[in-house]
Amino acid sequence: MHTFKVEAMSCGHCAASVTRAVQSVDAQAKVQVDLAQGRVQVESTASTDALARAIVEAGYPAQPEAGSS
Repeated sequence: MHTFKVEAMSCGHCAASVTRAVQSVDAQAKVQVDLAQGRVQVESTASTDALARAIVEAGYPAQPEAGSS
């Protein structure tokens, strides 16, 4: 499980954009977006770096949280 702190997410469109970005790296990824906490959890075999890079490229600053695999 990968967990990211993602800034600048405020609506359903943001959540959908982040989900699409993650799934562009791993189409089978399961994505849970918590807008209130600014947190994204991803169940994926892709690397944390690849997932974070995809989220950043979609326009949302993302930082892996401690303990993220």
